[in-house]
Amino acid sequence: MKKGIHPNNYRLVVFQDMSNGYTFLGKTTAPSKETIKWEDGNEYPLIKLEISNASHPFYTGKMKLVDSAGRVDKFMNRYKDHFNKKK
Repeated sequence: MKKGIHPNNYRLVVFQDMSNGYTFLGKTTAPSKETIKWEDGNEYPLIKLEISNASHPFYTGKMKLVDSAGRVDKFMNRYKDHFNKKK
């Protein structure tokens, strides 16, 4: 590992998945303006996530993707014959 290129100001923060409310405590150097009271009674900076292992289709086993632009639907329509042949 190269010396002098990694930050040394890691701190504990709470990450919150906005899609399902799942929270976990971790370390990061990312800035945050919000704080939240954690289970241990201490207050930590809060970083909001759009997706985490609690909501990602790969980890949950649910292969439903939410796509506001409709790209998933376009893909499925384009290759529906290919998917039907495999069944």
